[in-house]
Amino acid sequence: MSAPLVYHHTPPALLPLYGKALLPKSGKNHPEAVQIPRLEASLLGVTTDIPALRDYMKVCNFQPGTRLPVTWPHILAFPLHLKLLTEPAFPLPLLGLVHLRNSITQHRPLAAGENLDLKVILDNQKRTDRGLEFDLVTEARASGRLIWEEVSTNLFRITNGPGKTSPKPKPELETYPFSEAIKAPENLGRQYAKVSGDRNPIHMHALSARAFGFPRAIAHGMWSKARALALLENQKGWKDGPVRASCQFKKPLLLPGNAMLNWQTGKDGWDFQLLNAKGDAPHLTGRIDWL
Repeated sequence: MSAPLVYHHTPPALLPLYGKALLPKSGKNHPEAVQIPRLEASLLGVTTDIPALRDYMKVCNFQPGTRLPVTWPHILAFPLHLKLLTEPAFPLPLLGLVHLRNSITQHRPLAAGENLDLKVILDNQKRTDRGLEFDLVTEARASGRLIWEEVSTNLFRITNGPGKTSPKPKPELETYPFSEAIKAPENLGRQYAKVSGDRNPIHMHALSARAFGFPRAIAHGMWSKARALALLENQKGWKDGPVRASCQFKKPLLLPGNAMLNWQTGKDGWDFQLLNAKGDAPHLTGRIDWL
């Protein structure tokens, strides 16, 4: 394991990191032989209440208040994510990675103005029938106590080689009793990029998205999750205690576009899915568990 990277109060600058993202990577040509090192980076003493918070809440439709969005530490940790994924020791190209899943566990509500210590670790490499998967594991501590953690699973596609199988049949789509329409404007990717720092070209403009095989720009997956949680936390029965919010990303949401949040409530947790406008294909599926 390389020596951990440590930053105090100020995260690494994003612009130089995006420049490094364009550099060639050794693992692209021989992905079957890739070994991802267990890289680690920390940001100590970062305040949760930065100017971008208000704009983030507006873009994702969180209601104003003293409680922070459950997804906000992901934004604070994003510079560390990008730093590790552009390190020379990380063997895969950043552009082309696919965000498969995201699970956030919040052990208590976070308040605006708290100071957090953030740590990100690259871990859990494994081969699947789709390619090479690995996790970005993020932890947030306040006064030394773990209060928030996240696992983001990413995929580097490997189209040939061991482990490739025929596509699995799609599971039958469930229908839940509650629904609400959601609009995603054409400039959503640029709005979200401004507050999150995530300027992947597939989200920014139709022209740059076409270079990666998309007919139009697509919404950030973490915007879709945040937008769903912003709506759900205002529903009757939502609990403010410890919670785990997990989701799997499915069909991309093209911009501009319309979607429908569909959910069901339960004693121990809620199920939710963000569907296309027709209601016959999911952009994401998820689960809320009260802990």
